[in-house]
Amino acid sequence: MTRINRKDINSGTRVQVVQKQDQNSGKLTEGIVDSILTKSSSHPHGIKVRLTSGIVGRVKKIL
Repeated sequence: MTRINRKDINSGTRVQVVQKQDQNSGKLTEGIVDSILTKSSSHPHGIKVRLTSGIVGRVKKIL
């Protein structure tokens, strides 16, 4: 799987994230990025973001 970099994500970007409780199942949740929580340029498990709905998760796919 291609690693997603922080520079590829902006506020307002539509993404699919995996929430902490869904990591084992891999269930994805779709939403729009409100803020980026990861400070580094990349992360092996995905960039952590907060969606406009308040959900926090790691980005697995940019739509």
